[in-house]
Amino acid sequence: MRVKSKKVDLAEGDLTPMIDMVFQLIAFFMVLINFAQTEANDRVVLPKSVLVKPPEEALQFPIVLHVTQDGEVILGGEGFTVDTLRIGLNRELAVIRAEGKSPADANVVIRAHKNTPAGDVQEVIRVAQDQELERFALRVKEDRS
Repeated sequence: MRVKSKKVDLAEGDLTPMIDMVFQLIAFFMVLINFAQTEANDRVVLPKSVLVKPPEEALQFPIVLHVTQDGEVILGGEGFTVDTLRIGLNRELAVIRAEGKSPADANVVIRAHKNTPAGDVQEVIRVAQDQELERFALRVKEDRS
């Protein structure tokens, strides 16, 4: 007796719904990203204040400076001392000037650790003012208690 061999057809699933679902999840998580936290640094714990208020409009050309507890200034992921901060600021100002703007158009956002001495923050502001920067904003955390 002869046995006939049957070719088994493999059932292939339609991947279109799964791909659609993946793209929907990507879009969902992109909407939920908190862009305010993108300027955060783990080494800087902001002080709390009950007088804090959000800016009335988005800052144009922000230069974010993180001042750690030991006085190190972090700009663009790079660490500087107060003496070498001019190098990092000059790089930022070169970008601003390339866009046809002046240093007066930039906004310096200072995020200082809550235990940073006020004199260290003042030195950072003095160095920035030496580079013709005029607008400053200090970041704090809202105290809701």
